[in-house]
Amino acid sequence: MEKRYSEYTVDELRQEVAALKEKAQKAEQLGNVSEFAIHERKIQMALAYMMNPEDYAAGETYELQQDPGHTFKISYVNGRFAWGNRINLLGEMVEKQEAIPISLLGKKLD
Repeated sequence: MEKRYSEYTVDELRQEVAALKEKAQKAEQLGNVSEFAIHERKIQMALAYMMNPEDYAAGETYELQQDPGHTFKISYVNGRFAWGNRINLLGEMVEKQEAIPISLLGKKLD
């Protein structure tokens, strides 16, 4: 039975990220887009478990690492996920609330 990321040590998480990056690179080279996307998501989740969710709070706004056209305003944090709304370049908030791994949050904006 596989372990959950919450049960991994930081060292095990680093090894997992390295292995997943290698798998993602191979999938990309073979042109397997869906397999590449799966590995990328797993990498983001493993990275989220190496971060402290207490570093993020409701009301804060962050850059999104993989979406330079949007920022993300946190409504609340639940586990390793930040729930909130994207804000586009025009400052318009997307109505639909979503959850993203905290590893996707970039620099905090003032």
